[in-house]
Parts: sequence; C-alpha cells; structure tokens
Amino acid sequence: MRATTMALVAAGLLSATTAEAQDRKYGPGVTDSEITIGQSAPLSGPASAFGIYSRIEEAYFKSLNEAGGINKRRIKFIVLDNGYSPPKALEASRKLVEEDNVLAEVGTVGTPTNSATQKYLNGKKVPQLLISAGGSKFNDPKQYPWTVPFYPSFETEAAGFARYALKAEKAPKISVLYENDDYGKDFLKGLKKALGDDYKKLVVSEQSYELTDPTVDSQVISLAGSGANVFMNFTTPKFAAQAIRKADELKWKPMQFIASPGSSVQAVLKVAGFDKATGVMTAQYFKEPGDPAWDKDPEMQGYFAFMKKFAPNESPLDAIGVSGYVNAQMAEHVLKAAGSELTRDNLLKKATTLKDVTLPLLLPGIKLSNTPEDYRPYHGFQLSRFDGKGWAAIETVKAD
Repeated sequence: MRATTMALVAAGLLSATTAEAQDRKYGPGVTDSEITIGQSAPLSGPASAFGIYSRIEEAYFKSLNEAGGINKRRIKFIVLDNGYSPPKALEASRKLVEEDNVLAEVGTVGTPTNSATQKYLNGKKVPQLLISAGGSKFNDPKQYPWTVPFYPSFETEAAGFARYALKAEKAPKISVLYENDDYGKDFLKGLKKALGDDYKKLVVSEQSYELTDPTVDSQVISLAGSGANVFMNFTTPKFAAQAIRKADELKWKPMQFIASPGSSVQAVLKVAGFDKATGVMTAQYFKEPGDPAWDKDPEMQGYFAFMKKFAPNESPLDAIGVSGYVNAQMAEHVLKAAGSELTRDNLLKKATTLKDVTLPLLLPGIKLSNTPEDYRPYHGFQLSRFDGKGWAAIETVKAD
C-alpha cells in the first residue's frame, strides 16, 4: 500500500515538473538560470554625463542577482560604449544581437543612437525595449513594432512649456536654443505644434548647436540680443549648464525652460551655479535626489541605501542616475510579468500592455500605462521651478 502511495506521489511530482517544463518558452539569451539583455551607452564622448544612467542600471541588476534574480534567473546585463555616436551604436547593437545573443536591447540612451539602430533591431524582430529617448518617432507601433519608448515625449514637454509661457507672459518674445539633431528637433517640433501659425511671430530668435561644439556662448549672446523674454533651452547637460551661466553673465533674465534631460540639480544647476539657475523651469517625472521635499521620503532613503551599497563610487544626487534606476525597475517589472514565457514576442506584449504601473521614485500621481496602439507610458508631467535649493511644483501638465 505504502509503495503504491509513493509511486502515485512520484508520478504526480513528475507530472507537475513536466507540465512546468512544457510551460517554459525561451527566446535567445534565456536559460533556466539566466536572462541575457544588453544596451549601448555614452560611457565616453560628448554626452558622457549620461554614462551614470547605465552604470546605475548595471548596479541595479547586480542587486537583483544578489537577491536571487528575477523568477530565480540571474540577469546578465551587457553594456557596450557607443560614445554617443550613431555608427558605433549600430555596431554595438549588431554585436549584442549576433554575438552576445541578447533577448532584448534594453534602456539605450539617446535619440541619435536609438535612431541609428531602430531599423536594424526591428528588422531582426529584437525588442528595442524601454529606450531612454523622447522622440515621437519611437512611438510608431505600425512601422516599428519592436521599438518601445520609456522616456517621456519631448514634443509633449515643449508644448507644455509653450502653453505655460503664453499664459504667464503678457507679450511673449520667445528665443530657442536646440541641438541640431533628432533630439533638439523633436523639442522644436513640439514648440511649433503648440504655437501653430503664430510661431514666426512669437519666436524672435532660433539658434542651434552641434554636439561637438565646445560651447554655446555665441548662440546665447545672439539670443539675448534679440530682446526675447522667454528662453527655451532645449539642450543636453553640458550645454544646459553653459547656457544658464552665460545668460546670467549677460544679465539676461528671461523666463527660462530647460529640457528635462538637462535639468539635473547636481549635474547641471550646481555646475551653472544655484544662484544663476534660480527661477528656471522644467518638466519633472521623478523625485529629485537632494531635493528637500524628499528628505524624509522612505523610497528616496531606500534609493540612497541602494547607492551606498551597490554604486558607492557614483553620486547619489545625480538625477540622471535616478533615471537609470527607474528604467531598470521597469525592465524588472516587464521581465517578471513575462514569467517563464521569456520570448521576444511575449516580452514585447508585456511591455506594451502596462496598466497603472507605479514605481518608487516616480512623482506621486504618475502612473504608467500604454497599449499596443500607443506605446507611450507617460501622459503628462509636473512643471516645476528651481527655487535655489530644490524644485517647487507649479502645475500638472497633461499630454495632448
């Protein structure tokens, strides 16, 4: 009798194990114990300030592995330096797919770099997942179904700035500084869309710069000389700091908006000088480390504890690092949701059917949702003003 019972139990266990094994579906880079993903990053070159983004992601996956991984699988995270160069980014993507056999490319930073790899990755049906680039071109499920944006839309940001300026300034005369690539032009597109037929009348000076330029001093001198009372500073960190500092040197005090990627208190405003940056406005989605508003926030304290243990050589106050932390948490969410069906198709499905997802360092009230028809996870932002110490909320801006 006992032997019969034992046989039945053994058969049941075998059946359960077999069923579990049959439920497992793996794509490239996945085994019972490991998931391989990767990205390329500007660890060197003119946009190297964004390198901390990838280093924090790497640290986050290390912390996950130390805790047992995702669904008992360790994350192998491969980061290749692209120098913020489109050709190097494409070369890196080819290596990740064809040599490293990644399940997906996850979290790559930059509009030019992601633009360079979008066609290749979609042609290979490899998820270009949760990319950190706000170009509207990346939300195109029909033409590029394998590209899933994570960073908020630059068009939405610029349009929100424009609407506020029109409301707050009686006779706005707008000046614009933008990077002469897809990044800057997407902000410009949003501004033009918001101003419509009045664009040429309201914008009194428009200046561009190249990412390889040493400074934007001459451009800011031209903008200040135009008599503008509104300054749209659509730049990356290095040039945002330069523009803020130069405007102050010229004693030009317009209503100033800075693009969110260039708004880090530590990496940009501190470099420019807090006294010089007081009054600038930006779009916010995340809690800013070092902002007095979050000093006692348990989730911010958890972030600082993470940084101390897993990224002790990085600045915990750099907001770019927070972006990487949030991106890694979203990647964790998607991989967990995929369960044991770790295929490229299922990963794409889980990443494009988000419903009211909240993450610890998102601002209160921000929930992430998207659909297979509209991949955008963010649907608005908080417009904030720097008061010399931290960001003070002005109003919530909804996307069109």
